[in-house]
Amino acid sequence: MALASTAHHALFHPIINQPILPDLIVGHGILGRLLARLTVALGGEPTVWETDPKRWAGNFDYRICHPTDSDGLTFENIVDVSGDDSIIDKLVAQLKPRGEIVLAGFYGAQLNFTFPPAFMKEARVRIAAEWNESDQSAVSSLIDSDRLSLAGLITHQRATGDAQDAYETAFNDPDCLKMVLNWSGTA
Repeated sequence: MALASTAHHALFHPIINQPILPDLIVGHGILGRLLARLTVALGGEPTVWETDPKRWAGNFDYRICHPTDSDGLTFENIVDVSGDDSIIDKLVAQLKPRGEIVLAGFYGAQLNFTFPPAFMKEARVRIAAEWNESDQSAVSSLIDSDRLSLAGLITHQRATGDAQDAYETAFNDPDCLKMVLNWSGTA
């Protein structure tokens, strides 16, 4: 629920007080999948870029492809959850004039971009933080109405005694979308 609410928060524009549905989502980890599912649930048709072919597997209600498979296309609203510190220039190149890039990933280094191309497109860049109560309420409503499914997002489970291994897997195994520590049987 917290990650789905965080994804909703990235879609919800605070100034106009409504969601802006992305036509491009960058990254198909758990947050990217939730963004895509929410976008579809709200009536959008996103394209999702993912460079790891392992994350293309499955049946999705949206298009998923390698970034090079959509060369020449431009997008109005882009949400990035890739965590790629060098992504902004790549996204500006794919952005329509006066489009918006929402940075909703976890970035380990300083983000930089080349100003002239962004200036020429009058690009807008927004940073999305964590969810709030209205995001959680909206997500709960979508789940209750069967418009949003959280199925298939937890890929790994470990007992609490295996916590060190669980953290290693969760942060370093690209096949791990979401790890759950199972506390059953623990006093």
